[in-house]
Amino acid sequence: MTRLYELARMLRSKNSGPFLITLDLFFDDLATYRRVVESGVLCEATLNSCYQLAAGQLLGIYFFESALGIKITYRRPVSSGTCGDRDVYGAQQHAPLMNLLIP
Repeated sequence: MTRLYELARMLRSKNSGPFLITLDLFFDDLATYRRVVESGVLCEATLNSCYQLAAGQLLGIYFFESALGIKITYRRPVSSGTCGDRDVYGAQQHAPLMNLLIP
């Protein structure tokens, strides 16, 4: 088992407008990309657990083999910059993915 951050070339998060967060994962080679995708670890149940998302808050998990990338989008619990927002730019939201174990 290997931690996701050890496999990804880039693992980042960012705002996708004031109401959404996007997580981006990119890999160096096709074999590593496929290892992560085929593991099934990046699924709705895992992401809902990692981010404590309610039903319907996860909008999608998108796989782009041609770019060796994965994009995950979910609704923010509060809009960017409002009272209670702890990460205005959404730049620290990738942290829960870092230590996911990939077989």
